[in-house]
Amino acid sequence: MIGDSAYTPMMSADDVARITKWHRQAEALARSEAAAEPAQTFDYLGLTLVVPPEVMPITRVSHTLGDAVLAEVRDGERVLDMGTGSGVNGILAATKGAYVVAVDINPYAVAAAIANAERNGVGDRMDIRHGDVFSTVDGAFDVIVFDPPFRWFAPRDVREMASTDQNYRAMTAFFRDARAHLTDSGRMLIFFGTSGDIAYLRSLADAHGFACEVVAENQVERDGVTVHYYTHKMTPRG
Repeated sequence: MIGDSAYTPMMSADDVARITKWHRQAEALARSEAAAEPAQTFDYLGLTLVVPPEVMPITRVSHTLGDAVLAEVRDGERVLDMGTGSGVNGILAATKGAYVVAVDINPYAVAAAIANAERNGVGDRMDIRHGDVFSTVDGAFDVIVFDPPFRWFAPRDVREMASTDQNYRAMTAFFRDARAHLTDSGRMLIFFGTSGDIAYLRSLADAHGFACEVVAENQVERDGVTVHYYTHKMTPRG
């Protein structure tokens, strides 16, 4: 089964080389910006978010997932925001009346998410925890939101863990255990793009029994290549 052995790219050698180059360029730019500015403030989908340099910032395609969260989550539901970062998607879910558990492996992200939840008036609806995938999560959820790292390289520090996950270890573990944390009517919103190995993501979903529907899409031109970003709605089959 997929995920039971070391990751092998499901893309061409040219795609691997191009994505590797993009990752190095993006990280160099991010580190330069972080050195120049200790924190960034974003006005995003009605929220005010302060993001420290150790945490992944909001990007120009983030709303591809954020809008889907606002459309999907219902009042009173229990939501898990996996890899919460600055807390953004968990906070959006909480503004819809959900009760949210938000998890991140980066302690700076956990602190930022707690502060942002309070800043946006939903601190009492969120339980924000430090953890690795489902290690500190219990119970079942109506909605699981996950914006996984797109790249499969070894991260160099906690900030880079938001963009790269060595051999897709965390994403593979997520799909292995996700069904056990969904209610009978549970569904997942998963964000991913073609600047990562999207064929591997979709293969993991299929191998672990999830039906997949694209509910939102965006695209960006880079070096003459169109990069596609998708929010997938996934539900257990059978």
